[in-house]
Amino acid sequence: MSSLALALRDSSTMLRRNLLHARRYPSLTLNLLLTPVMLLLLFVYIFGDVMSAGIAGGSLAGGGGDRSEYLAYLVPGILLLTIGGTTIGSAVSVSNDMTEGIIARFRTMAIHRASVLVGHVVGSVLQCVMSVVLVGAVAVAIGFRSSGATALEWLLAVGLLTLVSLALTWIAVGMGLSSPNAEAASNNALPLMILPLLSSAFVPVDAMPGWFQPVAEYQPFTPAIETLRGLLLGSEIGNSGWLAVAWCVGLAVLGYVWSTSLFARDPK
Repeated sequence: MSSLALALRDSSTMLRRNLLHARRYPSLTLNLLLTPVMLLLLFVYIFGDVMSAGIAGGSLAGGGGDRSEYLAYLVPGILLLTIGGTTIGSAVSVSNDMTEGIIARFRTMAIHRASVLVGHVVGSVLQCVMSVVLVGAVAVAIGFRSSGATALEWLLAVGLLTLVSLALTWIAVGMGLSSPNAEAASNNALPLMILPLLSSAFVPVDAMPGWFQPVAEYQPFTPAIETLRGLLLGSEIGNSGWLAVAWCVGLAVLGYVWSTSLFARDPK
């Protein structure tokens, strides 16, 4: 059997292990899913009318906006927030493997070394996709509709969400490997969920205070959110598409190099 075939076999075995582990302990995934769903419902049903009026240039105090318009604006950001939250579970899972000794056991076995990380990454991406589908189903149930997106635009949107999942997962894996325990891994990975809150997910960048606009504009999530809005809602994408892809590729490469270098170190 060739080395490539061995690597694929071992990686698929590790993938099954991680998916079985996630199925047996679903509480972490459910807890991470609860936050984006609650934010979606909160902003739509509590702040939806007022936020829609404000974004449309109306009076924030007077309300009178269309809640469905703000729902359409909000959903792309919530989907990216869902991915960020789901990858926190990856950091915790990797850290648990490191601290509980299973990685040390794998090092002594005749398996492809990289398959351990590949199993975590592929499993996390699949969980991110499933989480996005579930949150998207909630959004559709409360009234979200795409504005005439074509099959190609839907395909590109799915591809973008998958690429974001891959990039953030590699970063989360590095955070898990560098953390001394699961609690530290969870805390270290919190920026993956906080950054979407500081982006254009909830309000446009030009509606933010002037001093804060560069923080929201020049970060990975804003171009990804604006690209997703353009694909699903027909708004102008501009340079956001290329910026989103560049951010994803850069973060994926950074996370891969960081994770593999940490994993290659011999334990003390």
